[in-house]
Amino acid sequence: MKLISVVVPCYNEEEVLPMFYDEIIKVSDAMKQEHPDIDFEFFFINDGSKDRTLEIFRELADKDERVRYISLSRNFGKESAMYAGLKNSKGDFVVVMDADLQHPPAFLPQMYNYVKDGEFDCATTRRVSRKGESKIRSFFARLFYKIMNKISQTEIVDGAQDFRFMSRQMVDAVLDMSEYNRFSKGIFSWVGFRVQYMPYENVERPAGTTSWSFWGLFKYSLEGIMAFSTAPLAISIFMSILGALLSVLLIAAGIIGSIFLPDLGTALLIIGAVLLVGAVQLMCTGILGMYLGKTYMEVKKRPIYLAGETDETYRGRKKKNAGK
Repeated sequence: MKLISVVVPCYNEEEVLPMFYDEIIKVSDAMKQEHPDIDFEFFFINDGSKDRTLEIFRELADKDERVRYISLSRNFGKESAMYAGLKNSKGDFVVVMDADLQHPPAFLPQMYNYVKDGEFDCATTRRVSRKGESKIRSFFARLFYKIMNKISQTEIVDGAQDFRFMSRQMVDAVLDMSEYNRFSKGIFSWVGFRVQYMPYENVERPAGTTSWSFWGLFKYSLEGIMAFSTAPLAISIFMSILGALLSVLLIAAGIIGSIFLPDLGTALLIIGAVLLVGAVQLMCTGILGMYLGKTYMEVKKRPIYLAGETDETYRGRKKKNAGK
């Protein structure tokens, strides 16, 4: 039997989880009829949810022994939740997908057909439209991919999703990259392997609201740039050179201006030079500080996630209580 692990990171998904479970069961049962040699486990990760997400995990585990879960001790972020799922999955193949049904389970049979015979190590989806997104958000998303592919040696396909069907070999390669500051889109591209991209139209959530704000996505994009590019360090050098040239021009203008308006020319010269040099220094220090901060977090060797409750501890506790 070949085991397929479906890894689902969740944060406040109580409204959509029952719908997701019904849909994934429908698709998995159909796949098992077509391929009797496969089986499934459904591995949910509770990333510090504040709603009934964990309670729903317990209810699903009670009625379906294939349901496994980890409840993280707090909100670590989607990247850490995905890592926890990949690390604890047992499958010969591993699927990463969201619970909001924007990653349609109906794609799984086709994904499996691409990967099962070893022709590809990964099948993933690529959005060809951003229906339902605001124009501003779509603009900045496309801008991010353009900038990232210009300043990084790792190519990230525009519209590529975390929705991936991977071989165990590729999953193990991803897990070998155990850095604390994670950017999975870059990691998936960096490890290489043979990838089949499947285009699809954007699907809106059937219930609930996304936890990704514009500011959250902006911070996530900075994580990606700093994880796979040193270009911002070169910006500090460029700005320093530009600042030096502008300082020379200001000095020259101040000297000429002081001939006609001595007091004003001198004051403008001093103020302009101080502000320019200060701005360049602050920018350079800020860029270096951000990279130093990332290095600081890596050197600490903190765990990427901490588990609170798991399906094993929950089932063990229920069994123990039933025996009393």
